[in-house]
Amino acid sequence: MRKPINIVLADANPLVLSAMSEIIDRDPRFSLVATSSTAEGFLGMVMRVPVDVGIVDWTIPALGAAKLIEVLRDQETAPRIIVYGDANKDLPRQAMSAGAAAFASRSDEVDSLLEACIDVFEGKMVFPFLDIRELQRDPIQQLSRKERAILEALSKGLTNRELSAELDVSINTVKFHLSNLFDKLSVRNRAQAIAYYYSNRHPNDDL
Repeated sequence: MRKPINIVLADANPLVLSAMSEIIDRDPRFSLVATSSTAEGFLGMVMRVPVDVGIVDWTIPALGAAKLIEVLRDQETAPRIIVYGDANKDLPRQAMSAGAAAFASRSDEVDSLLEACIDVFEGKMVFPFLDIRELQRDPIQQLSRKERAILEALSKGLTNRELSAELDVSINTVKFHLSNLFDKLSVRNRAQAIAYYYSNRHPNDDL
């Protein structure tokens, strides 16, 4: 028999946290390691204790799930994250873009969330509300983390020297990333890249 999947829950609503904890505790497939009402608390827990899967409310205070996932990206032992929230049109896409392994809707049966935990633990991605083809057609979503950071900084009108200082990389590295960025966005220069950024970004994106 496979050992239980270690899970940490993060939700600011104590009633939701209590109900979800009880459901997971009763299921022998899982081991509830801890719960947290904040992103910072969740982060502290998963840094100290081995965790397989994190279930995180998209609006978890104070960082929010997107920032939390960004912080975890650089951690080799970080858990895979399931984001849950209201299944509006854009939220699953935002969760995937942020780096989540799955999205679960609050309106779904709890069994769907539990099955998603198993799938994510096995290395799968679960986004039932998202047309993956649409995401793949969006060049901004295909940029690396560094390229996206440069694009956002570029949109503020920074020079190469200022980009170098802000991102703590050499000017040659900035030029290298800009060249790749222009190719991926099919633009020729900074002005076109900035225009592309503002005309194609989604209002709630956190690049």
